Order: sequence, then C-alpha cells, then structure tokens
Amino acid sequence: MKKILLLLSVVLLLPLQACAQEKWREGTHYKVILEQATEKKEVLEFFSFWCPHCFNSEPLVKAIKSKLADDVEFKKVHVNFMGFASKQTQDNATRAMMVAKALKKSDLLNQAIFQYIHVARSSITDMKDLKNIFIVNGVEPEKFDKMASSFGVDSMLQMNNKAIQKYRKYVSSVPNFIVNGKFQATFTRDMNQADMVDLIVFLSNKK
Repeated sequence: MKKILLLLSVVLLLPLQACAQEKWREGTHYKVILEQATEKKEVLEFFSFWCPHCFNSEPLVKAIKSKLADDVEFKKVHVNFMGFASKQTQDNATRAMMVAKALKKSDLLNQAIFQYIHVARSSITDMKDLKNIFIVNGVEPEKFDKMASSFGVDSMLQMNNKAIQKYRKYVSSVPNFIVNGKFQATFTRDMNQADMVDLIVFLSNKK
C-alpha cells in the first residue's frame, strides 16, 4: 500500500514540475552564472539600505522567506558599491546589520535603518548615527559597542564582503537575487509578486 501511495505522489508531482519548468525559462527568467551550485540550498539577496527599490521590495523578501523550504537558507548581503554614500559608511551599515543579526533582531533593526533613510529622510554619516538608531529601538549603547567590535560580527562582515567579491561581476544593481550560487533571477515587467516568489522557490530547488 505504501509503495502504491508513493508511486501516486510521484505521478502527481511530475506534471507540476513540468509546468514550472515550462513557465520559467532560462535566458528569460533566470541566468546560469556558474557551473557549480552550492552544496547547501541558499538564496542571496544583494541589497543596499540606500536603495529605494530595495526598501520597497521588503514585502517581497518577506513573502519569499515564508515560502522557502526549511532546508533553504535566506541571506541578505549588503553591498558597499552604491553611489548614495561612501564605501566606509556603507561598510558601517553592514556592520550594524551584523550586530542586529547577532542580537537576533534583524527584522526590527534592518527596518529601522530603512525607515531612517527613506521615511525620516535622515542622513547616516558615521557609526554614531547607526548606534543611535539601535538605541531608539531598545538596544543598550554598551551592548551595541561590545557587539560591533566583537569577533563574531567581524567574521559575519567578512563573509558578507566575500559574497560581494564572489558575485560582483554579476551584480551591477540591487536588489538582486542569486540562488544556490548558480542561478540569477530575472524579474520581467509582466510578473507580479506571487510570480517573483514562485520563481525564487523554483530556482531554490534546482541544482
């Protein structure tokens, strides 16, 4: 009986997989940028806090994360090559993002940085501005200072910047999604948010 049920489930899934492959086409909806996929499934979102489109795409990011399978890791990679701020200021924002991650408050504090720039229309010029954003959102000043200079945050910052170096030739604008280290999503004008989510989920299951 178990074998029959397994066979039926496979038969039912095959048309769905064929439909997805027909819907999303290489060269139109995604590019193959590298031959070798990552060992573990992952979705990298290259973004900048200074990018208005990245700010407006946060609901899309939330929807993608909610639809990914448990074995797919979603990672935000903050770039430092945008023209809106100096490289040092952008690197400071990346460090602050890693502090938020270490504090397990990424959603709250990332949104706070976005809001500070795009809603309050305030400028970030140095680490002190980022620290103030965290303090307003409940982080103790001493805790921020300690985490910002910690080995763990330094390591996460290095990993973020290694991802930038690895994929820099493929990422000229943000937001940009690279899946399993092999596929780069291409969102076309006729796609709605549900389509975009479906594409990323589809790519996360490809090797």
